[in-house]
Amino acid sequence: MPQDLPHMNFRSFVEALKDDGDLVEINKEINPYLEAGAIIRKVCETDDKAPLFNNLKGAKNGLFRILGAPGSLRRDKSQKYGRLARHLALEPTSSMKQIMDKMLSAKGVAPIPPNIVQTGSCKENILREGEFDLTTMPVPKLHQADGGAKDRGKYIQTYGMHVVQSPDGKWTNWSIARAMVDDKNHLVGLVMSPQHIWQIQQMWKKEGKDVPWSLALGVPPAAIMAASMPLPDGCTEAGYVGAMTGQALDVVKCETNDLYVPANSEIVLEGTLSISETGPEGPFGEMHGYVFPADTHPWPRYEVNTITHRNDAILPVSCCGRLTDETHTLIGSLAAAEIRQVLQDAGLPIKETFAPFESQVTWVAIQVDTEKLRAMKTNSADFCKKIGDLVFSHKVGYTIHRLVVVGDDIDVYDFKDVMWAFTTRCRPKDDEYFYSDCLGFALIPYMSHGAFAPAKGGKVVSDALLPVEYTTGQNWEAADYRNSYPRELQKKVDDDWENMGFRNSS
Repeated sequence: MPQDLPHMNFRSFVEALKDDGDLVEINKEINPYLEAGAIIRKVCETDDKAPLFNNLKGAKNGLFRILGAPGSLRRDKSQKYGRLARHLALEPTSSMKQIMDKMLSAKGVAPIPPNIVQTGSCKENILREGEFDLTTMPVPKLHQADGGAKDRGKYIQTYGMHVVQSPDGKWTNWSIARAMVDDKNHLVGLVMSPQHIWQIQQMWKKEGKDVPWSLALGVPPAAIMAASMPLPDGCTEAGYVGAMTGQALDVVKCETNDLYVPANSEIVLEGTLSISETGPEGPFGEMHGYVFPADTHPWPRYEVNTITHRNDAILPVSCCGRLTDETHTLIGSLAAAEIRQVLQDAGLPIKETFAPFESQVTWVAIQVDTEKLRAMKTNSADFCKKIGDLVFSHKVGYTIHRLVVVGDDIDVYDFKDVMWAFTTRCRPKDDEYFYSDCLGFALIPYMSHGAFAPAKGGKVVSDALLPVEYTTGQNWEAADYRNSYPRELQKKVDDDWENMGFRNSS
């Protein structure tokens, strides 16, 4: 059945990882208080297999197991992005370019609305108000400073999707934003401008009503990819997933409101997002690799009145931090994909874009078709201003603070290539164009903990195109293996490489 394929069913996705040899099942008891997080974090930093914790301390009645690092990297270079590829029905050997192209494949295609079904596996168990206590569930505390106190900082929401709808019912949004357990039936979490969940909360605030809300955890992998993507305002992710996969996604109505969630979700929390009530949230070890112990701020509370879940449910968990985890592979890569689309739609000669993981995905490298660039008869200042004005005034550029513009001899998916161009072709200040009035991403430490405005400015377009690339074309030859030797000599060396005693670089 199509709904049982790995990209359409989280449980099948876990089985696919097992079949790929990319899963470690841990059956001994693991403490969700830091121990699970420590294992997941080491997996992320070493590109090891995804851990499935089958025996969490405190789990009972099917709530719950944990799959860690669901979108992180694999150590095998030939399948580096295999976990992401499995999200999208691609071969595990797919490149990041193929993954990004797949995510953009629904652009300009008519949405395929979801298919409403009467019930689904997410309804196998239903817990009403008073029948559950979030504080006693094995919700993980991922970093020792999370929450600011020993008894706080349990984050149930790191890789699920919030479901909210505009008051007129015309826009249903799926999005990822962290949320922490506050008490037995409340969460508290980030609801930040200009994110879509914030926009819809503001609509309901004008109505004077709390936001009907659900949180779906362990959703179809293709859906979580779409929820990570900075799609345009008003775009409903369910229809985008349908167009991207070529089939309607089965959804089912929630028990207590009129929202619809993927029918095979592992766990669904239902309730409301407050328009007025807040609670202390954080600190949390975030995507840029820092925890600031004093970072506790008031954020909106979510009231949970019902929980539905599959038998023996699995909670996906992203343990954010230093490279490489889902906040880098999804947030950065998908922002870069949308930036490519925005620039191409504006008629600019852009070939590829990518957010280098080594930049903690605060940069996007932009590869230019230099032949078409020369036909524009433009210059560095005008061209880079067009790029910066488009990206930094748009939601797609919200999390990105440096755009590195490179020529078509540079592979934007290779950080060594990008850094070579940036450090040798971009003259500091003179080849850079700064933006001080745009919206900045406050989660970056130099924003929130720097000496300047925490959510404004701090962005730059760095032109790593040499002047001749605007006029007559490349006038140099790279001093490297690929460009400094005849092809037939390279082939001779390659063919005899291992015989000479060297290690195969592939």
